[in-house]
Amino acid sequence: MLANFIKRPVLSLVISIIITLLGVFALFTLPITQFPDIVPPSVTVTAKYTGANAEVCAKAVATPLERAINGVPGMTYMSSVSSNNGITLITISFKVGMDPDLAAVNVQNRVTTVLDELPEEVIKAGVTTEKDVNSMLL
Repeated sequence: MLANFIKRPVLSLVISIIITLLGVFALFTLPITQFPDIVPPSVTVTAKYTGANAEVCAKAVATPLERAINGVPGMTYMSSVSSNNGITLITISFKVGMDPDLAAVNVQNRVTTVLDELPEEVIKAGVTTEKDVNSMLL
């Protein structure tokens, strides 16, 4: 079989050109989805407790917020980090395809219900809820 291609190089060239032309034709005729949603939307809740260490932030700020946020529709998982400079970050990830604006509103509504359980210093500094802008970098 391979000997035929060696004996007839024109046949090999014609087959290669046909395959290339079919590939170019398929490139322009097959549907292509531009920028598919492959990165799950996420929302970040940030709270600042000035003068508190990580342990105090985890107990006084992160725990009540996590309890309130847990169970938001479309949520897949949640992670939180409390640092020694008094900042608590809670990141909530949602199912692929969920509207990030709706997810942020749902999380904000849950955070609002628990504000009275947080220390006064945290309420004064503010608890922010913002959607993360996910961009795919290659």
